Amino acid sequence: MTDQRPGAVPRTYPHGVPCWVDTEQPDVDEALAFYGALFGWAFEDRLPPGAGGRYVVASLGGLPVAAIASRAPDEGSPEWVTYVAVDDVDAAARGVEDLEGEVLDGPVTVGDAGRMAVVRDRQGATCRFWQPDGRLGAQRVNEPGAWNFSNLLTPDPERALHFYGPLLGWEVSLDLGAGMVRVPGYGDHLARTSDPGIHERQAKLPPGFADVAAGIERADGPARFVVTFAVADRDASVATAERAGATVLTSVETDWSRDAVIRDPQGAELTLSQFAPKRPV
Repeated sequence: MTDQRPGAVPRTYPHGVPCWVDTEQPDVDEALAFYGALFGWAFEDRLPPGAGGRYVVASLGGLPVAAIASRAPDEGSPEWVTYVAVDDVDAAARGVEDLEGEVLDGPVTVGDAGRMAVVRDRQGATCRFWQPDGRLGAQRVNEPGAWNFSNLLTPDPERALHFYGPLLGWEVSLDLGAGMVRVPGYGDHLARTSDPGIHERQAKLPPGFADVAAGIERADGPARFVVTFAVADRDASVATAERAGATVLTSVETDWSRDAVIRDPQGAELTLSQFAPKRPV
């Protein structure tokens, strides 16, 4: 089944661009209630009864934005997982091992959706490589209720780039601001496909901004990917999340956004981000 906006060019993701997020939770129904209340998502089970688990795709306006899957209680704490598009998951998996990373699972075919490998970089951060077939990736992004960004937090960004650069084509340019990861050509891809006005809309921004696909930041603790969702009003969304059983971990205001890190009722952490620039853009 192809995830596509009727009458419009579907959003596709070049090699190296994060394309999808999901979370595995012990109680799927509890997670559906929480995220439905928080983001206004609708849900569709994509696995048949008796399949031995659940994979529930969340949508906004009929278009897929993320998913919630089942997870056994003994499989560790729930988390949000980032998928990165690759042209050839088998070749990418071989590249992981060449660069001293580890392939934890796969590559494996996931029905008619695509092929996947679970990988861990040499600093311990995990993500999933995704070679799409029927499931192209998130079809609504960067708007309230949708996935906004995935950031790699790592104690050594330079070492991380020695892994993700050769493997995924990631580049960091100081002209774009600290931590912004470019995939060269991504903006041109969007202009040719699902976002024909991107270059005109970003004409006043630094060259290469349209190629920004992810983030990488220096941070203490284990290397990890963190997922951010856009919201219209941070404080209102935080209040909704708390009423639904979430815990607020931090709140911060930057030059561009008002953010809050929350932990959902089953333990998965995510960031809520309201676009609120302090100067005109």
